[in-house]
Amino acid sequence: MSTYTQQFLEESASIVRQLDTAAIEKLAQMLSDVREAGGRLFILGVGGSAGHASHAVNDFRKICGLEAYTPTDNASELTARINDDGWESCFSEWLKGSRLNAQDAVMIFSVGGGNREKNVSVNLVRALEQAQKAGSKIFGIVGKDGGFTKQVADVCVLVPVVSPDRITPHTEGFCAVLWHLLVSHPKLQRTAMKWESVSTKPPTR
Repeated sequence: MSTYTQQFLEESASIVRQLDTAAIEKLAQMLSDVREAGGRLFILGVGGSAGHASHAVNDFRKICGLEAYTPTDNASELTARINDDGWESCFSEWLKGSRLNAQDAVMIFSVGGGNREKNVSVNLVRALEQAQKAGSKIFGIVGKDGGFTKQVADVCVLVPVVSPDRITPHTEGFCAVLWHLLVSHPKLQRTAMKWESVSTKPPTR
């Protein structure tokens, strides 16, 4: 009988084998195109994905030289918008205030991708509708069936469901794997990462 740890890691290995590598390569190229066109990248996520968004913004800016932002980095503005205008519009109105345009891109990190009919992550749905109005590129790293993000994205990497009991941990875990893949991709990386640039040779006497 396998342990839970073995089962989880075997499921993770299965996800790796099923990932759409062509979609990942296309996403790397399109992110590079956004940067070369002088566009910005807006990364949106809620819950654990909000933490991912903040981390990824740092990586895309520092490692790739791609101007990137997330609304969840500014708690004052975000909570003011939620308090005054409501949860559903907090991201879409933030994008309007950021003057989202056709050179920019919106990237969604989400387990379900947003679903208005099921009233789940409707703020992501509204944000994507704003991106469509602005003519921005839409990218996603999502799980389950991809939700609204998968329906409207120019490119969407779907984390396959290998266990109905562990959709969230696998999706959120692989979101981190995939954005780290992207920021280290030769089409995107411009700056050496710290530990890779530090010599591992012992100092000479």
